[in-house]
Amino acid sequence: MKKSFSGLVLLVVFLFLLCGCNGSDFLNFKKAKVIKKTSAIPFKGTLIGKVGDIPLTLEDLNQDISNYNKTIPDDQLEKKINTREQKIDYVKNEMVRRALLYQEALKRGLDQNEDIALILEKTRMELLVLKLLKDETENLGVTSKEIEDAYNTYKEQFKDPETRNIREIVVDTEQDAKDVYVQLLQGVDFATLASGKSKASSSKNGGSLGFISKGKKFSQFDGVAFSDSLEVGKISSIFKGPDGYYILKLEEKKGGKQKTLSEVYADLNETLLFLKKQKKIEGLISQLSNANKAIEINEGEIR
Repeated sequence: MKKSFSGLVLLVVFLFLLCGCNGSDFLNFKKAKVIKKTSAIPFKGTLIGKVGDIPLTLEDLNQDISNYNKTIPDDQLEKKINTREQKIDYVKNEMVRRALLYQEALKRGLDQNEDIALILEKTRMELLVLKLLKDETENLGVTSKEIEDAYNTYKEQFKDPETRNIREIVVDTEQDAKDVYVQLLQGVDFATLASGKSKASSSKNGGSLGFISKGKKFSQFDGVAFSDSLEVGKISSIFKGPDGYYILKLEEKKGGKQKTLSEVYADLNETLLFLKKQKKIEGLISQLSNANKAIEINEGEIR
């Protein structure tokens, strides 16, 4: 399940915007009480003022204040705008001033500036793309059976990270390993034998590797050290590794608790929904790409 996320970084940005960040308020297009047009500029919502023909709405005010308040740290709550008087001050000192400057920019024809026009067109394209993606994916959902099936399929990934306190003895030959193994069965202390017989650098610590997780050594080592059959206080059978023949002892283990379905339900729902949206978007792009014969890329101009 985690592996499937590796190629989705760019789409995370799109889906994050679609599913509830600041930009979603623009894309939701919720129905306002009344759509009015009392000037040359149409608006949606409750009119709270005008600057010439530029309407000021309650909805814009509340969105501005919400965005502003989110920038205030928790230890400076007194700087947030909460009261009606503070909102009125914001209208006069921020919204009105912005509208005045916008009017002046229009009078000077800055909206016809080539660079500005290009930026506006790019912004328009991005917003329309986001709206299209939202429309394509907003009705997708995940069933409880899909979540349960995913849990059962990837159950091993829903365990707390496990670490084990391992000791090792490494010798050159299989016969040496058998001789050590017999001594261990006879009750000789593992750490003592590791200090005297093991060629591994861990021998100076009685063969102790401390608490390790999977991936510390090689795959066969992990298979033995983290086997369910290796119990605390017990020694492993002899196995061959790249440096010789190994015998391990499990001293202690931590973690490895299996998370229940209810504990990961919300995360699984979010993950599966994300993957469904990604699949729907990729399908749409593939369909559009196959239907469009006018796609050209001038690779020679890319430097």
